[in-house]
Amino acid sequence: MKIVHVLLIIITLSLGNYGLAQNQAQNPIIHADVPDMSMIRVGDNYYMSSTTMHMSPGVPIMKSTDLVNWEIVNYAYNTLGDTDALNMKNGENTYGRGSWASSLRFHNGTYYVSTFSSTTGKTYFFKTKDIENGSFEEISFAPSLHDNTLFFDDDGKTYLIWGGGKLNIVELKDGLSGVKEGTERVLIENATEPIGSNYILPAEGSQLFKVKDKYYLFNIAWPRDGMRTVIIHRADKITGPYEGKLAFQDKGVAQGGLIDTPAGDWFAYLFRDYGAVGRIPYLVPVKWENGWPILGENGKVPKTLDLPPSKGLIPGIVASDDFNRNSGDKDLPLVWQWNHNSQPDYWSVKDREGYLRLTTDRVDTSFLDTRNTLTQRTIGPESSGITKIDLSGMKEGDYAGLGLLQKNLGFVGAKMINNNKYIIMVNGASEAPVEVESIPLDQEELYLKAVGDFKNRKDTARFYYSLDGENWKAIGNELKMSYTLPHFMGYRFALFNYATKKAGGYVDFDYFKIDDQKDK
Repeated sequence: MKIVHVLLIIITLSLGNYGLAQNQAQNPIIHADVPDMSMIRVGDNYYMSSTTMHMSPGVPIMKSTDLVNWEIVNYAYNTLGDTDALNMKNGENTYGRGSWASSLRFHNGTYYVSTFSSTTGKTYFFKTKDIENGSFEEISFAPSLHDNTLFFDDDGKTYLIWGGGKLNIVELKDGLSGVKEGTERVLIENATEPIGSNYILPAEGSQLFKVKDKYYLFNIAWPRDGMRTVIIHRADKITGPYEGKLAFQDKGVAQGGLIDTPAGDWFAYLFRDYGAVGRIPYLVPVKWENGWPILGENGKVPKTLDLPPSKGLIPGIVASDDFNRNSGDKDLPLVWQWNHNSQPDYWSVKDREGYLRLTTDRVDTSFLDTRNTLTQRTIGPESSGITKIDLSGMKEGDYAGLGLLQKNLGFVGAKMINNNKYIIMVNGASEAPVEVESIPLDQEELYLKAVGDFKNRKDTARFYYSLDGENWKAIGNELKMSYTLPHFMGYRFALFNYATKKAGGYVDFDYFKIDDQKDK
């Protein structure tokens, strides 16, 4: 009887803890690729910008009212520029470049986003009065100032801090049109010093905050044989001198900054490299001691937080799409991004009502070279993407389908060779993508499914096809997904169509369905 009582107590406590966890936020806050976050609070609303590199439109703006449930509400730009690399022309691309680590600010009724690009060699500012629905005005100048943080000080001066290891500061001209001559100086000669001299990554990813008349500068660094680490410097003046300390070191969760709630609670927003799904955001509570922010619970990332629970990433971060549009609807919801700058004359949701049509505009050699590839994030721990495709407009040598986009790609789709169509699976985990399986196809409609398993960094994917949308068959082999620096991005579900013989063929996608469970 005593054993039974003990078991009942254990079960009750377990269920109670489970119920508590269900009513609280859990880390990671977003199990998807949302790196290099910059966050602000304006009244009761939180806004966050992030990095999407080569994707277009770029610098997504997300909104939340509770720090946990986020929705994409805008982008800072539609295209970063009109260059061969951004347009994927003449053998050039901007994989892993584009725009990086943005800084989001609110000042005198205007929202500002700063970023930079090694692709264009410029530093950018985007500003708007309406961050959720407005368009952004662009201001840019050379050179490209790496990992910069924009800061409006109380005395009316505007500064930019940037660099890696050695951090620099400069005052900006009114209107952010450029650098004030004679104001550039070294802010911190060796910002990496708090972790020692043996490191893989020097201090970078600067974000500056002012709390109670003190300035706090957040950076990330990576000690050799260690993990990604938060370094914080503080000063009484923005120009220094700064004193620094190792501020947080757990699970490699690092790079970000401070955010407070209307109730006066503080958190640090940070992210973690988490394999093929990408770099995923975490929140850790912050307490203040002796004028320093103290991150984490006993120096650790908590599993749960005293914040509302997540309602899931669908439809705020990713979403299904039936491609039906009503009058006044945007052609594409904000969850979609093109792989590079899109070519508007060669895609449409209007040419055939209820379908996305992708038309080839040139001859390419591979999935990675293809323009007008439409993407959404994969999400963890597991997720699946399904599409139905009409192949009747294909031409000889065309390839079309559903992919998982990264350098080590994989896809399931159709090809047209010698006027015959085939269902194929391609595995790009090795240096040269391999067509693993090819099956003759004698109908024009085809259902395709890609399934990713990111649990505990398993990072595998399988592909399936169906002829009727109900009976699914596996095709090819398992894709071992890898996060690679040439792309610097988590895997993306991707709808694509490319020609290898002659341009002008098209395919129609009836829908895209995303689910956060792999078996659906």
